[in-house]
Amino acid sequence: MPSLPLESADTAPGAGTPVAGELLRPGSIWELRAALNLHARPSGDGLATQAARGRRLQVLSPGPACGPLVEPRRLRVRLLEDGYPGWVNPAALLGIAVASTRPRPRLLQRCAIQPLLPQVLAWALAAAERPNIYQWGGTVGPNFDCSGVVQAAFASVGIWLPRDAYLQERFCQPVAVRPGQSQLLEPGDLIFFGSPQRCTHVGLHLGGGRYLHSSGRAHGRNGLGIDNLSPRNAHPVAQHYRRELRGAGRVMRCHDGSPLPA
Repeated sequence: MPSLPLESADTAPGAGTPVAGELLRPGSIWELRAALNLHARPSGDGLATQAARGRRLQVLSPGPACGPLVEPRRLRVRLLEDGYPGWVNPAALLGIAVASTRPRPRLLQRCAIQPLLPQVLAWALAAAERPNIYQWGGTVGPNFDCSGVVQAAFASVGIWLPRDAYLQERFCQPVAVRPGQSQLLEPGDLIFFGSPQRCTHVGLHLGGGRYLHSSGRAHGRNGLGIDNLSPRNAHPVAQHYRRELRGAGRVMRCHDGSPLPA
């Protein structure tokens, strides 16, 4: 797809201007005042991700030139904190978005991240205490998918990670782990699962091989739960993911918001 011309500073709406159809031009940046669903495709119900209040997105594809918004025509947008793309209904932005500027990344390194990890774990444990179910694309709660709860837990203290499990795996510094051998893991590390070809699931390490994650009904649970990597754990969910263990990773830095390759 050819790149679209971005809006110049001279034509961009002033910060705080409420969204309007004629202002949704390529390059314009909007801050959300309420949560928003981003779809995976130009049409259909598939959810790609969710954006919480306070997040900012940039329009990539043209919106309506003028006049009333037409619901079926979605905009291609990108969330700026993690570079994640999706499609939104223009009408869904009405009343919840105001013109903004590009966020400045908070580029923390490991020495600043490590003291924040107890808060990350506390946030995730509190989320697991609330009634919830597994939701593909869920990032704002109470219903999450696996990478959504990991991203949200770190974002709660201002640490941005990529959105999807396979992107989080690439982003982290590898840490060696095997079932029953988790001595090198630290609380706050990420544990990755899937096939030899691709990471499809992620959990947040709590300590001692225990990890918090969101999984669906297919493997015996529907929502957030805690399992461990011990070979003696006979729980069906733990057994399933133990067979799919790929490795682990340590968060060494904050994501700068740049788009990542698929």
